[in-house]
Amino acid sequence: MNDAMEILTETDVWVPMRDGMRMAAHVFRPDVEGRFPGILLRTPYGRPKSGFERYVRAGYAVVSMDSRGRYGSEGNWVPFTEVHTGDAEDGYDSVEWLAAQPWCNGKVGTLGASYNAWMQWQLAKLRPPHLVAMCAYTIPLELTEVDWPGGFRPGRRIKWWLTSMAPDLRRRQGLPPPHTPAEALEEWNEDVERQWLDFLPWLDVSRHLPPGLAEYARDWFEHPNRRAWRFDEVHGEVAVPNLDFSGWYDHCNGSMRHLQLMQRNGRTEGARSQTKLVAGPWNHPSLGSRQVAGFDFGPDAELDLPGLIIRWFDYWLKEDDNGINREPAVRYFAMAGQGGYWREADTWPPPNTTPCAYLLSSDGNAGFGGSGRLSVDGGNDGVDHFDYDPHNPVPTLWTKQLFTGPSDRRMLEDRDDILCYRSAPLTEAVEIAGYPEVVLFVSSSAPDTDFFARLVDEHPPTNGDQAPALEVCYGMVRARHRNGLDIEELLEVGTVVALRIQLGPTACRFEPGHRIRLEITSSDFPNHDRNHNTGRNDLADTELVTATNAVHHSAAHPSRLVLPTISHPIAD
Repeated sequence: MNDAMEILTETDVWVPMRDGMRMAAHVFRPDVEGRFPGILLRTPYGRPKSGFERYVRAGYAVVSMDSRGRYGSEGNWVPFTEVHTGDAEDGYDSVEWLAAQPWCNGKVGTLGASYNAWMQWQLAKLRPPHLVAMCAYTIPLELTEVDWPGGFRPGRRIKWWLTSMAPDLRRRQGLPPPHTPAEALEEWNEDVERQWLDFLPWLDVSRHLPPGLAEYARDWFEHPNRRAWRFDEVHGEVAVPNLDFSGWYDHCNGSMRHLQLMQRNGRTEGARSQTKLVAGPWNHPSLGSRQVAGFDFGPDAELDLPGLIIRWFDYWLKEDDNGINREPAVRYFAMAGQGGYWREADTWPPPNTTPCAYLLSSDGNAGFGGSGRLSVDGGNDGVDHFDYDPHNPVPTLWTKQLFTGPSDRRMLEDRDDILCYRSAPLTEAVEIAGYPEVVLFVSSSAPDTDFFARLVDEHPPTNGDQAPALEVCYGMVRARHRNGLDIEELLEVGTVVALRIQLGPTACRFEPGHRIRLEITSSDFPNHDRNHNTGRNDLADTELVTATNAVHHSAAHPSRLVLPTISHPIAD
């Protein structure tokens, strides 16, 4: 890398599409003679005007481009909630345009996270001839995974609509401000946030959005089970390898499932054998950081993502034999205490895990400070009750920016609507990697309600000071969708049913002296919308009813936590 290299910047470059529309782009390339590999980033968030210096000085020509109908680009924007948006074709044309430029050597890689990663998967399925590799990270396989089955995430979605997507549409249509994300975010932070998070019914939110977003927002609400992306069917069309990054606390960590499907179904041997994943203790905006939502996982958790991406493209676009092709498919960070260890695996989840079941039991009072227990040996027959009042839901413990993260669950120990089951202090470490699962036998006084299961690493007191109870991962089920998102089966009041709740991906080492803790409750607001407990459409309804919910544990109803345990030598 030449840190002294001058950078030639070309702003507001028009890139023609096959239908005559033009996309607006900035071009950043080394200010020297030669032809360079190209890196393309397409985005609906406004084409970046900086941030690519390391890539250019490493010998790449970078193009950042507004997607159709956004900011400087022509045409009408169609969001990723729709099956056909035109972004696949626009992406194909953009790759081929970049490859044909006199300063490009004909090899192109694509780059970007989240929505920008979605755009890469869209264009990759069309296989532009000059696309060589992707770095599409932190985007799940399906639209329904953005919100989770059966509900939606108001703290994320409403803010995203209002502060990220709506302002530019308002500007383009000559509507009153805010016209920029910064202006909209200032309004949100000042007085709008609480107003919107208390809004009911949710279907009416669309009336407050500009045309070009309002109709799509309402349609998303009305069809929450729509599979618009179907990326699980796309991998067989993708001929190039991908480098993915994701985090245990990333709300889009369904991205990790791309790896195994690419390994099985990728169109070429290179796509199947060379797709890679790096996963750590991060949330959506903190990938590569050691500090996440106030927790410090130590210096080993910190990675230089741009450096890794450059090394990836050096191999594929410059044919630099740097050994990345010989490295394992997965590197993941196993959290341990307030630090952790890097592990390697051939796929995700790691194949060499053993399910270990911890049965739930209690004396009928499994609230905080009660008798809730987790044990591999089982326990007594019983039932634990709690009242879930959607007027007073369990609050989400997350950052001011509304991103989930590793919270200290002690902050909620004064509530009586959370059940808590704990193991005895561990005499030896328990390490897990993969997707924990909770099987619950439940009943309710309501025809529909939610159940959340949250795995927690309860640290032992240190020098008399209470230590944190660190959230590891969680999952939820909306009872009416317990047998599938396309199936609605209301509960019979008081009847016991089984729920299977898959928790999010994680890797964690519960150290000796720590306790494994499982929390069960029925809300997490505003990370998830509140179940109204009425059995009616929660998105169209304004009535909120309290439900009395129960967790049963007995030989006939073996409620349990199942951990994917893994054996590793203790790291130095």
